[in-house]
Amino acid sequence: MSARPTRPVLGCIADDFTGATDLAGMLVRAGMRTVQMIGVPDQPLPPDIDAVVVALKSRTSPAGEAVAESVAALRWLQNSGCRQFYFKYCSTFDSTERGNIGPVTDALMTALDTGFTIACPAFPENKRTIFKGHLFVGDALLNESGMQHHPLTPMTDANLVRVLQRQTQRKVGLIDHVSVAAGAAAIREKIAALRGQGIEIAIVDATSNNDLLEIGAAIADLPLVTAGSGIALGLPQNFRNDGSLGAQAGADALPPVDGLRAIVSGSCSSATQAQVAHLIGTGVPAFAVDPLRLAAGEDVAGAALAWAAPLVGQGPVLVYATAAPEQVRSVQAEIGVERAGALVEQALAAVAKGLVGMGVARLIVAGGETSGAVVTALNVSGLRIGPQIDPGVPWTASLGEKPLALALKSGNFGSVDFFAKAWSVLP
Repeated sequence: MSARPTRPVLGCIADDFTGATDLAGMLVRAGMRTVQMIGVPDQPLPPDIDAVVVALKSRTSPAGEAVAESVAALRWLQNSGCRQFYFKYCSTFDSTERGNIGPVTDALMTALDTGFTIACPAFPENKRTIFKGHLFVGDALLNESGMQHHPLTPMTDANLVRVLQRQTQRKVGLIDHVSVAAGAAAIREKIAALRGQGIEIAIVDATSNNDLLEIGAAIADLPLVTAGSGIALGLPQNFRNDGSLGAQAGADALPPVDGLRAIVSGSCSSATQAQVAHLIGTGVPAFAVDPLRLAAGEDVAGAALAWAAPLVGQGPVLVYATAAPEQVRSVQAEIGVERAGALVEQALAAVAKGLVGMGVARLIVAGGETSGAVVTALNVSGLRIGPQIDPGVPWTASLGEKPLALALKSGNFGSVDFFAKAWSVLP
């Protein structure tokens, strides 16, 4: 076997912060030492890294901006020595009728001069499965799962072939479960047949982790993979097979971090609502951020920090803007969707920065947009990925001399007792 490289072999581009952490955590579970960089980096990577994930905030940005940032990330990953590239989006395929999944995929394919890729957001561990091209969330079709009410990316069609075809001029096809169940060789045969028909992007069915492993084995030679985080389970073995990745033990090791504990939650997903309610029910002190007070110009972040100051030394505290859909819609109707989101993100980022100033060094953040705002406010340039709390959510440690322990949770992820579970993984 040849000596292992000191440069990464897999380069990933994620369209939001928590999605990047989700993917990086999956790669670590599969034995790849992984870092997550915040935005397109202007610095070299730490040594001895197998995979790198560049976290963008491009899921809901204008398509032109999303494309430009994604291509810039690709160029940096190429210059860092990566050999295969991965565009990661949400397991619920969050996008509008015009993108951004289709436009970014098109641009990356063009930049890599490749005529074929797959699209597979399946993540069976989190009950996201694809069958006959239709995406299910649990037992419900995507458009009946609650995602049809998403304030920014409402998903009203579960047929991913149709959804993606509306976003790209490339021809979209399907690798259905008959081929996937027959294994990697059958999947490769199906890919060859589709390419012969002029198909350039194929949705791939997957209902189990075994499906993901077979898909991963079948796409070892594709320059570009587009998917949720699930496919990450099947890729590391390809690099082991060619001698560029060892059987890495301890890939999730983090430096020790001591300090106070806190939770900041901006997600309004049903999962996070249940988690916040559960945490409050256990007696953890909680402060609710009111967007209408923010819109009125009140210093809500300052009030939250003044409230937290005498409490945070006694145990974890929670500052949250999590609310039920009807409350969110009422606020959005009064002050506007974009303004409401921006005000909450700015306030929670200020709260997180203030909490760190009080000595908080172990911080959980719920919500993709909130996580992006928080890591920006804390000037975090990158994260080393550590042990998993729940599927899709690992602990991380910021790069630098004085690391912070951060758990960046996608709104829809985690069990109802997620917050308590997180402290048990990293006491």
